[in-house]
Amino acid sequence: MPTIKLTLEYDGTAYAGWQRQPNQPTIQAAVETAIFGVTQITVPVIGAGRTDAGVHALGQVASFRIERDMTPRQWTRALNAHLPESIVVKSVELVPDAFHARHSAKGKLYEYHILNRPERAAVERNYCWHVHRLLDDAAMSTAGISLIGSHDFSSFQTQPTDNDDPICHLQRFRLLREGDRLRAEFYADRFLKQMIRSIVGTLLEIGLGKRSAESLTAILDARDRSAAGKTAPPQGLFLMRVDYD
Repeated sequence: MPTIKLTLEYDGTAYAGWQRQPNQPTIQAAVETAIFGVTQITVPVIGAGRTDAGVHALGQVASFRIERDMTPRQWTRALNAHLPESIVVKSVELVPDAFHARHSAKGKLYEYHILNRPERAAVERNYCWHVHRLLDDAAMSTAGISLIGSHDFSSFQTQPTDNDDPICHLQRFRLLREGDRLRAEFYADRFLKQMIRSIVGTLLEIGLGKRSAESLTAILDARDRSAAGKTAPPQGLFLMRVDYD
């Protein structure tokens, strides 16, 4: 039975996240509905990451198995004809049976966007976190870099969670200021529940002078969510890319 790999882009504003939920619109449900619309067959779709409500993606990956003789181009055109405007299939690949969108992933790249100016956003209000006070991005960058490496990130994991392995290898962190916008990049082998948003919320407190850049080491060592800062809002977070061998 062929295994299909989808690369998806979506605006998560109107959705209750990736994972299917009763009586709420989700990305997974929309994709599964589109597949049924094309094939009249119900199949489960597996996502590389379970993005939260309001989180966006430019490079989410999903996979499913189905007995259907269609080319990647035919799949792309057919699924996009059945998907809402806020979700699009960017590409389709036929992959080996062993491929699994989540378990086969070797790394994920996320970005978090902050609008740092006194005036709120109008056009971009659903795609950034507006922070009106000037942030010390140099201190935020120094702090974020200290998280690079393999660590127990329990202090940045929201509960409840079904994950029992808190060790992640953060391979890259970079914070860029582009005028009145800050863009934080995170690349790791895996991420815990709301881990990036919890880190960003803590970095914001450092940027406002409420914590020192050196405090992140103690926060990591505490392995306690209450030691870190608040969780940043979802609309600034984007899943940019998922890497595989």
